[in-house]
Amino acid sequence: MKKLRVLCLHGYHGSASVLRDQMSALTSVLEPLAEFVFVDAPSRANGDFGWWHAVQDMQGFDADPGVIVYKGWRNTYDWMISLFKNEGPFDGVFGFSQGAALAGLLVGLRSMDGKPSEQTPLAFDFAIMAGGFLANDPSLARLYESPASYDLPSVHIIGRSDSVVPSQHSRMLASKFGKPLILEHDGGHVIAARPEIRRQLASFLKQRM
Repeated sequence: MKKLRVLCLHGYHGSASVLRDQMSALTSVLEPLAEFVFVDAPSRANGDFGWWHAVQDMQGFDADPGVIVYKGWRNTYDWMISLFKNEGPFDGVFGFSQGAALAGLLVGLRSMDGKPSEQTPLAFDFAIMAGGFLANDPSLARLYESPASYDLPSVHIIGRSDSVVPSQHSRMLASKFGKPLILEHDGGHVIAARPEIRRQLASFLKQRM
């Protein structure tokens, strides 16, 4: 039986190797079902980190200092389209923390019929997010506005004691999805691998095969 291919997106100060270690308790159980593809954010090639930096919008005379923009988003956007084109296909995406927020945005760029277009340049069938949150760059809000794009199977791993991304923020992200499976645990900002979470993730992946 052919394995699923899952693109894995690390957190803000993370990397492909860090995420591989963070997910090891999960992937050791799920490897019979899926190939997990770990990638570094393109900023790391230039000595930076993260998929973007959330900064105040200081452009323009009347710029609202309370407005946040994602510096580096365009580079990540272009790089991600190239990755899917050259390294794909991917059946699904997995993201942790900022990587989970990115995964949520990628869903908004997803082609529902599997045929990439200028407006929907990506194709995949499911998303898994741990410690995720909604993007707060107003220019990206439009990506959440297509219910059809978000009507795909998704898993949301949420820590009740998460002090980095409060659980309600992860729930707000989950609410954008048509079929969210919410898996809660008592821990904090981690990729939990409790037996029940491993079991439900295995069941989720088997249904996608």
